[in-house]
Amino acid sequence: MHNKNIAVGRYTVSPMSHPDTEGHFVASVSIRSGSGASCTDRIWRFTHRFPSSALALRYATTEGANWARRH
Repeated sequence: MHNKNIAVGRYTVSPMSHPDTEGHFVASVSIRSGSGASCTDRIWRFTHRFPSSALALRYATTEGANWARRH
């Protein structure tokens, strides 16, 4: 499940959540910058499990936006 992309400075933060095999949800986030041939995409997959997709998305959004603000 994808949440809406958010712009943070020169980065686009795209949080995602995925169900695991035990009925929980895991979070990941894509952070992109640039365009075309000079595009860079960083993807983080987090190990913490969440009871809902919404909580996983909130965590991914927060972590991704915090990283983008620091860089």
